[in-house]
Amino acid sequence: MRDSSALTRRSLLTGAGALGIGALLTACGSDGEKAKAASAGSADNGPWSFKDDRGRTVRADQPPKKIVAFISTAAALHDYGVACAGVFGPTDPVAGKPNPQAGDLDLTKLTSLGKAWGEFNIEKYAALEPDLLISNMFPPPDLWYVPAESAKKIEALAPSVGITGGRVSLLQPLKRYTELAESLGADPTAKKAVAAKARFDKAEQTLREAAAAKKKDGGLKVLAMTGDAEQMYVAVPDSYCDLNYFKDLGIEFVEGKKSDEFGFWEFLSWENADKYHADLIMVDNRSTALPTTELAKRPTWNRLPAVKADQITPWSMEERYSYAGYAPVLEQLAAAITKSRSLA
Repeated sequence: MRDSSALTRRSLLTGAGALGIGALLTACGSDGEKAKAASAGSADNGPWSFKDDRGRTVRADQPPKKIVAFISTAAALHDYGVACAGVFGPTDPVAGKPNPQAGDLDLTKLTSLGKAWGEFNIEKYAALEPDLLISNMFPPPDLWYVPAESAKKIEALAPSVGITGGRVSLLQPLKRYTELAESLGADPTAKKAVAAKARFDKAEQTLREAAAAKKKDGGLKVLAMTGDAEQMYVAVPDSYCDLNYFKDLGIEFVEGKKSDEFGFWEFLSWENADKYHADLIMVDNRSTALPTTELAKRPTWNRLPAVKADQITPWSMEERYSYAGYAPVLEQLAAAITKSRSLA
């Protein structure tokens, strides 16, 4: 993953520091152990445990009540009716609209521990008296946006759960967050949850059909990217769970070459932005990435065939891992695929 802070790209790609297991509340789980959950619907009905994607099992006398999470994680849990007390990560508006990573959260009711990479206010965190901290991993064991230099202090205050979002299919984190939400009291049979899954399933089929139609017509090359003042970054599709999943649905991606050992991006100078031909470009929609208004100021960007043909679409590369979050993402991509034509 990449974030446009002043830190080195390697630090950004590795994510934040891994959190350890909180003193009497967590223990390492065996590979064969399944994640357990207290009965849904009540926060006071007995012991709770959950095995995360690091293989660690978090245990407590009752389901956690005061949860602090990375912003898109909190948004995913909110979709299932699980509330968080605090968040960390980007929350500023993008182009005058709510930050896409925040989903349907009401940010005025949440304590922010920091918005930028490397920011995590430990005093605010402690004041919340947290029961659990949750974040994504790209890949394990590092927790996204949790500073490595503060890990020991943070881990001493509450146990943590990490869910993998890199080098797996999107279906895996969607499943894992559903399981986590259920363990925290969410009802998987609730009308809202059922409707969200149905919409996702329909959108999946629509996207699959759109990809098949383009392949029948000769193909459509899609490139996913982000950019900063210095470089353009072409995604390595297999490293991103959403692109990985979209490939499974039949979308043909430009395969960026790994520029470093972390393997998420190929780094290109803006002079070499035309290295690959693409019929459709997916542009990182995070607040930390260059928006299309800034990209348009670069001559090499404007000369790209897909840009000249106005065949660009937002890339929700850190969308919340919930069916409610991803259904519109699939719908939007299906519409962009259908509308685009081969420019070769």
